[in-house]
Amino acid sequence: ARRPSTRCGEFGRADVCGALKPPRRHVMDPNGGLAGLFVSAFLSSTILPGNSEVVLGALLVHAPALQWPALAVATVGNTAGALTSYALGRFLPQPRTEPRALALVRRYGVPALLLSWVPVIGDALCVASGWLRQPLPWAALAIASGKFARYYVLALGVLQFAR
Repeated sequence: ARRPSTRCGEFGRADVCGALKPPRRHVMDPNGGLAGLFVSAFLSSTILPGNSEVVLGALLVHAPALQWPALAVATVGNTAGALTSYALGRFLPQPRTEPRALALVRRYGVPALLLSWVPVIGDALCVASGWLRQPLPWAALAIASGKFARYYVLALGVLQFAR
């Protein structure tokens, strides 16, 4: 009779030494945490609900050294979601009445997008900007600037509180 081997992988027993098992990732693993932050930030800036501020705060509490990568990932994800709303605005028909967000963007132009981080009205500002066909590079810069400023202030608060 043949004796079972203790070498990895024989008889389908990859768990003998763990070498063939994929490593388990913790939610706050730098790669997994940043990926989750990107998804949360993207969804938060569309009409879907998301709590990117909570995810950023949790990531910074567990890995304060990731402050700058986390700020970059959150800003890029949130800006990408806002630009999705901007793109949707390009395809919407002309509204029958002028919504408040459209009036704000019409009155203040691209600088109104610095407020794209504000809950509820921020999404509408991005859609209105797309509908008005404002220049994409300037719109993206204003959106990203507003989003970064919000995340930066939040990160400073979390890191001060976590000390």
